[in-house]
Amino acid sequence: MHLSNVVRVGICVAGFLSLECKVGILFQLLQEDMKPSTELFDLIRSLTKSEKRFFKLHSSLQSGDKNYLRIFDSIDKQKAYDEEALKKQFAKETFIKHLPSEKNHLYKLILKALRAYHSESSVSGVLKQEIKNIEILYQKALYTECNKLLHRAKRIARENERFYYWFELLSWEKMLLEEAYESGEFTKDLDALIEEEREVIEKLRNLAAYHILYSKINYVFHSGGYVRTEEERAMVEEISEHQLIKGKNTALSHRAATICYYTQGFCYWAKRDWKTSLEKFLRVKEILDRSKLIKNDLPKRYIRTLHYIINAQIELKDLKSARESIKLMRSLSGTQGFTGQNLETQIFVASYLGELRLLDRSADYGKAMELVDPILKGMEEMAAGIHKESEIEFYFTLAIVHFGANEMNKALFWLNKVLNDNEPTLRQDIFTYARLFNLVVHFELGNYDLLEYIVRSTSRFMNKRHDANDVEVLLIDHIKKMARSTDPEVKIEHFAMMHKEFKVIFKDPLESMVLKYFDVMSWVESRMEGITFAEVVKRNNKA
Repeated sequence: MHLSNVVRVGICVAGFLSLECKVGILFQLLQEDMKPSTELFDLIRSLTKSEKRFFKLHSSLQSGDKNYLRIFDSIDKQKAYDEEALKKQFAKETFIKHLPSEKNHLYKLILKALRAYHSESSVSGVLKQEIKNIEILYQKALYTECNKLLHRAKRIARENERFYYWFELLSWEKMLLEEAYESGEFTKDLDALIEEEREVIEKLRNLAAYHILYSKINYVFHSGGYVRTEEERAMVEEISEHQLIKGKNTALSHRAATICYYTQGFCYWAKRDWKTSLEKFLRVKEILDRSKLIKNDLPKRYIRTLHYIINAQIELKDLKSARESIKLMRSLSGTQGFTGQNLETQIFVASYLGELRLLDRSADYGKAMELVDPILKGMEEMAAGIHKESEIEFYFTLAIVHFGANEMNKALFWLNKVLNDNEPTLRQDIFTYARLFNLVVHFELGNYDLLEYIVRSTSRFMNKRHDANDVEVLLIDHIKKMARSTDPEVKIEHFAMMHKEFKVIFKDPLESMVLKYFDVMSWVESRMEGITFAEVVKRNNKA
């Protein structure tokens, strides 16, 4: 039973609650604790074919009963975890009476096998292994062999800019030097070793400082997707003016330099300076392409960098370059440094979201419709690794492209997935604009009676937020008035007024941010001119 549950049970027993309440809580707690854990199922589901093969080979070397392999095979065949089916399948077996401990044992064995499988697949794995070997040899007083391993490990740590491991290896080197002094062998200058240690510490501190700045700017973007308020703008400005970001040659390593340019790219992104932002993200890509070892050790950073490069190219209407960047991202899959389900998922999410946005900007909604099934299939297959934020982005973008394809009911379906399944602290930018877009979709569907309620609900939401932009207020006001009128001419007049007002409002970068999510201006123009939304989008986005 979880600790929190134990506390709640204690309260019940202490007699602070009524008998009826006690019984209710205890029943609830029992129900909670009786729920079978899916952790083992999730782990097995995450394994690749080669990892499963290695686990079984690794297990075959073990002695004793291997009931856990039977459990493994059974769970592996399940599409969703079903503990009752397991119990039924092995009802006649003794080990099923101890299923929780068997599951725990299996979980540990899988992790052990994975550690062995991946021990040589990452720099950190190799260095951890080498440091362990150095420790063993040192304890056995095999100093010569120990020294050989140490120099090899130091070279790996230095080339990959793994400063933490480099620092640890220097500690071992000093211990070996002490042993050499005691035996009368003065093979290395202690002062040089101390100077090297000082250099590594400085680089480690420098990298840590950049990581702090990166975390701050990353928080702004992940909490809202972009800078919305003056407070957030001030935070971004403070970061962009920081000496480590603004100063020249302040990064003491390639790793630090990538964070420096990455953060600069974010800062210019916040200012809607797509051109300079693109230059900074391309600089990150250049550094990583030049430093292959670090690129392979930082695959997530490379993928995220490409993600922003693609989106900046789309904003700059350089759709040809964006297509090439999407192609490059997909080509990474399965290459050195870019293997594993987590990275496959990231490439899938970033490339398909990028392609949907590209097709939206080029008004190629027919092509976008062809991607829907592969996207939904991929989302289902990779469900365990796709974050909520990515889910929300996919649903909203699918709503947009279905709107562009004039499939309003499907647009509403995906839009409702956003509105009904949003976490309170996650991507409030998308949630806000989804509410506004919801008004437009219902207007297109002719749901005027329903619009009265939706308008009131949206207005309440905006009032609670206290920071509604002018474009939001105007759109709500005009749609409310158009929903109440049956005269087509009145509606045309409202669209003309909206167009005039929006042209003035969108001169403000904060106000024009809505266009990044839904091109409301193209929608207004399509209504004014009596042509399709797709036609106007194509016209307005010509390079």
